[in-house]
Amino acid sequence: MNVLDVSQLAQPLAAAHTHILAAGPHEASGVEGTAQYVSIFWVTLAALLSPIMSRLTGKRIPDVVFLLICGVLIGPNVLGLASGSDGGIPLLKELGLGMLFLIAGFEINVDSLRNRQGKSAIATWFICFALGVLGAALITGFAKGFNTYIAVGIALSSTALGTLLPMLKSHGAAGTRVGNAVLVHGAVGELFPIFAMSLLLSSYSPGLAILILLGFMAIAVVTAIIPHRLLQKVPGLRQIMAVETNTTSQLVLRLAMFLLATLIMFTALFGLDAVLGAFAAGIIMRSLTPVGALHMITARLETVGFTFMIPLFFVVSGMGINPSVVASSPLLLAMVVIGILLVRGVPVFIAERFTNTGSGLQSMSEKVELALYSAAGLPIIVAVTSIATSSGLLESSTASLLVAGGALTVLLFPLWAAAIKRAFRSQTAEDESGVSKRAQIDALKAHRNATVKLTTGMIPAVKPTKETHSPLRGNDSSGSPVSPRLAPRSSTVEKIVDVDILQQGQEHKEQAHEDIDINGLDTGNVGELIPQM
Repeated sequence: MNVLDVSQLAQPLAAAHTHILAAGPHEASGVEGTAQYVSIFWVTLAALLSPIMSRLTGKRIPDVVFLLICGVLIGPNVLGLASGSDGGIPLLKELGLGMLFLIAGFEINVDSLRNRQGKSAIATWFICFALGVLGAALITGFAKGFNTYIAVGIALSSTALGTLLPMLKSHGAAGTRVGNAVLVHGAVGELFPIFAMSLLLSSYSPGLAILILLGFMAIAVVTAIIPHRLLQKVPGLRQIMAVETNTTSQLVLRLAMFLLATLIMFTALFGLDAVLGAFAAGIIMRSLTPVGALHMITARLETVGFTFMIPLFFVVSGMGINPSVVASSPLLLAMVVIGILLVRGVPVFIAERFTNTGSGLQSMSEKVELALYSAAGLPIIVAVTSIATSSGLLESSTASLLVAGGALTVLLFPLWAAAIKRAFRSQTAEDESGVSKRAQIDALKAHRNATVKLTTGMIPAVKPTKETHSPLRGNDSSGSPVSPRLAPRSSTVEKIVDVDILQQGQEHKEQAHEDIDINGLDTGNVGELIPQM
């Protein structure tokens, strides 16, 4: 089907929208209901095709970029196949935004922000935010309101942690020094912009906004404490949660949805942005989840969110981009991309280059990679531009340029980081950990053997053997000593090795149980809740 044919399909939908104006209430309601279902069809089709197109590019272009592109194509500015204002689509968009930031909050380890690296990342973000506000003011000649500059500063200083995680895995950066540093800067680049949006872009005065934000934080703490107390005080509740998690009830996911709805409700009552409530719900959900179950719960949350609601949010956000504005202002678009790099990426690089941030990054290429990954921001840009346009702080054309620029950063910066890694760093696992690859393999084998022995109970008994006078022990027939590597291990050595491996495995098992106990789950139920642990 060519573009002309697709555009012809939009004519009945446009006619339906026109018919609404002249129809009676009941007839108009029916036509509007039909229009929203047509829009949902095109949105789900875009959600289906985007990961396929991303895979065809070898994941070099993330599917979120294709979601935005598809939204632009099917939106009212191009083909007019769908509309983001039909029926309940705006509500679904807000729920998708909430799920996105719930998952983002769930991925953040708040403890990582308390060490030296986390404090350095926080200080760096404040510098980035100040540079963004100042840059926006200088470019516009101080002709706009201060809240407008704040909105632009928040957009330019954000980091798309949720979008970067799959890229880090595909680029082989997950678990490396660079990957760990990206997680810290990404957590700060999502958490603090959300607080800034709630505090600085609200309709209240700064003092009243602080009081309201503190009140909401108090409610969030109470919301986090209540489930902990219930799990401790109510007999059998912990067992019910563990059992029902693996049934059609999906009790843990229902708890996550309840927390999301509760905190979004309180943000609405306090006049705050729903993103803050969703983010707080994610952090609370992580505190309630045992360490061993984090991966499983993350996978289930992603299944719920990325199936429909989150793709719908990005597609509908793409509908708001005016491609004619973007195409007519390539210089401004390039300035947005360069501005994000200068505001967010350069300060991160300077901090790593000239100060001891505690990240452990050594080579120049690693620090450049971190700067590029940190400057990739899209979800926060979409959220803050949506808030700013609805409140009249930003024009729709400016918002389109910012969102398009954010999409380009997600597309280009991770690709550049991966290219730099391939070109300038032929590092292996030895470079990342300081341990030889052979030693890593030996340690992994020892740990695996110990785990198998502990879980199966198949710990072989070592029977001492009688010393034999073999020509390979001691001296050979000529009386010359034999190299020790030619002599077989004695039973004593074998026993020491087995005991050492067993001890390492036992310590690992005890530590795992301690982690689970700390997070409020009875170790007797680990097998029920975490079958793969």
